[in-house]
Amino acid sequence: MEIFWYGHSCFRLVERGLASIVTDPFDHRVVGYEPLKLRADVVTISHDSPSHNYLDGVKGVSHVITGPGEYEIGGVFITGVQTNHRNGKEDTPRNTLYVFDYDGINVAHLGDLNHVPSQTEVENLGTVHIALVPVGDGSSLNAAKAAEVISLLEPNIVIPMHYHTPSCNLKLDPLNKFLKEMGLSEIETLPSLKISGTAGLPEETRVIVLDYQH
Repeated sequence: MEIFWYGHSCFRLVERGLASIVTDPFDHRVVGYEPLKLRADVVTISHDSPSHNYLDGVKGVSHVITGPGEYEIGGVFITGVQTNHRNGKEDTPRNTLYVFDYDGINVAHLGDLNHVPSQTEVENLGTVHIALVPVGDGSSLNAAKAAEVISLLEPNIVIPMHYHTPSCNLKLDPLNKFLKEMGLSEIETLPSLKISGTAGLPEETRVIVLDYQH
């Protein structure tokens, strides 16, 4: 399978013969980056905000998933889990975290997760091989909380998202704050992440930063 990042919390997941998925498409007039011109079978939306729910940026969509539940579409198993309900603030937007099972490789997109989940919540997710984690604060995890969530999930690969870049209009923390929290100084970026089967996954948790696709 292959994962591409389009900026903010928007990724495209593809695998030959299986449904393609776009997560959290954004309105570039709000977020920055280039206007999205994507194609996918499925769009998942973590919460109702123009920086995460801009369906006009994606063509060819047959299914839009906006909340918790279990779905099987085009050979991909998708589990949506509701989060962000524990801080008692009524105005906190509900967030749906999604786990995508592509032929046994489980990719978790944490959306705008804003708290460290309990052990039970983590166990309910099952094994997470690749975690797409917000790290730039704003309405979601800051660098320290993101590092804590990663240590609980114990994924093989972490791809950071939802942080400030020169192309981003939003007030978020930069990536280096998270990298410092993880004890990393230099890190290589990749144009995309290609994984062929769980055998190709690193044993120790590895942070991989993706270049954003123009």
